[in-house]
Amino acid sequence: MNTRKQALVSIGLVAAAAIAVALVTLGRGGGTADEGERGHDHAASSGDAGIERSPVRLDAAAARRIGVGYATAELKVVDHTVRTVGTVTYDETRIVDVNPKVEGWVERLYVDFTGAPVRRGQPLLALYSPMLVSAQEELILARRLFDESAGDPQGRATERAEQLLEAARRRLAYWDIPAGEIRRVENTGTPTKTLTLMSPASGFVVEKDVFQGARVGPGMNLYRIADLSTVWVDGEVFEKDLGLVREGQAARVTVQAYPGDTFRGAVTFVYPTVAMEARTGRVRVALANPGLRLKPGMYAEVELEVSAGDRRLVVPRGAVHATGERSWVFLQTSEGTLVAREVTTGLVAGGDIEILAGLEEGDSVVASANFLIDAESSMGSAIDAMPGMDMEGN
Repeated sequence: MNTRKQALVSIGLVAAAAIAVALVTLGRGGGTADEGERGHDHAASSGDAGIERSPVRLDAAAARRIGVGYATAELKVVDHTVRTVGTVTYDETRIVDVNPKVEGWVERLYVDFTGAPVRRGQPLLALYSPMLVSAQEELILARRLFDESAGDPQGRATERAEQLLEAARRRLAYWDIPAGEIRRVENTGTPTKTLTLMSPASGFVVEKDVFQGARVGPGMNLYRIADLSTVWVDGEVFEKDLGLVREGQAARVTVQAYPGDTFRGAVTFVYPTVAMEARTGRVRVALANPGLRLKPGMYAEVELEVSAGDRRLVVPRGAVHATGERSWVFLQTSEGTLVAREVTTGLVAGGDIEILAGLEEGDSVVASANFLIDAESSMGSAIDAMPGMDMEGN
């Protein structure tokens, strides 16, 4: 036996052993639909992107014996689930800051700890301000002048007094003095020593930067109040999935604190930037928060239901082999021969994968046990490629 014949025999023995092992494995119950996934992994790890595949002839009896299954390329509406993780955070539209417009000293804190619940209109602190006392005295004086000028036959003094009175009222109103308090000062002629700051919204004090006796100035943030009846979840979506995400899409959120519970919301915003290193974009999901179960800072898992819209050509995922450079399927011809057909893939949805090019509707492809077909096809190509060697060993 010459060297070429020895090589042919060796290849034949190796192939026979491989197929025998596969058949034994199939006979023990290994021939399941999951083999499509294992075949996919096998092809991806073999690194044989450059090896051409020869046609394989397989009759129906042999196909049944080794567990080969077929699937038909079909058009269907693809529903895809985008899964991501995120963090529960505040609804920024429901956050308010409390700050004074006058300088003064805190005489009393009515809300004195972070996390305290507050109601709209509830007193937060009492602020003593010499400027406030002076402005009230100006109001009292303007009101007195207005009352005294009421008997002016020309009306000029009354007009000027009224202008001074309105200016004094506006000054106090600009400092957030309630209208009722301004009327009280006018009617009694007695200034109040302190200004009471009221909560502008209902919620929880999430930041507090004031203490009793502290001196405060205009514009200093003393409290931050957040309404937690609605919260946001900021999720990180891979760049490849960003094109599928739209505002208004339904979202399901789960958190570790409540296993088994699902919170439902909707995508309200897709951020206009992508993180350079992680190659992810942020999406915002708004959620109602009855019972305040969702707390800012919680880790969350998010599922976005995405519909691809029009019907798309798909095959089972296990039918597609991928090497990282190319993808292909084994197409069943009208003569029963299995040939390798390179395809371009698209969206992956559940157990299906979209085929953008390479197949047509109705094409029949190998969907299970195709790793055996791949091994046989690759072996045939390797033998054909041997210089001066034909299948008879000449």
